[in-house]
Amino acid sequence: MSKAFVREDADADEEIEGAAPRSPAGKNYITPAGFARLKSELKQLVEVERPEVVKTVAWAASLGDRSENADYLYGKKRLREIDRRVRFLIKRLESAHIVHSSGRDTDQVYFGAQVRVKGGGGERTVRIVGTDEVDPQRGDVSWISPIARALLKARQGDSVVLRTPAGEEKLEILEVSYP
Repeated sequence: MSKAFVREDADADEEIEGAAPRSPAGKNYITPAGFARLKSELKQLVEVERPEVVKTVAWAASLGDRSENADYLYGKKRLREIDRRVRFLIKRLESAHIVHSSGRDTDQVYFGAQVRVKGGGGERTVRIVGTDEVDPQRGDVSWISPIARALLKARQGDSVVLRTPAGEEKLEILEVSYP
């Protein structure tokens, strides 16, 4: 196949996955728990899921005609998805900078902090984590998000201004902890 039809740029995997955006500093900060989750996912894909799919594809290929064999076609597609995700995870793990922040004894907000804030929408708790660990349902926000940028380096008892496309909101930092 001609190289004109093959996408080989370095960012292709990240664009396809739609995962973590590049940070402004070019760093991939991550908590130890987030790093362990990514490693666990990689191990699951490589040691469990991929061998099962390979076995299914081999069985389907042994049946003969592959052009209308759904198991074969789906299996090959699933293998490409798994391989793409494996490449992505390997890149993210290689570029990860693990930040150990548990047990910190400070009232200042840094990466890994769990912060309880009070604003116009009431009280809420957010935890500042890496871009690969974001989970809005649990209150985990990226360190490059607007709320994290407003909170970073502030102290317990301070008031900060959160600037979003919807407008500005004043937040009061009630508690800072490092779980």
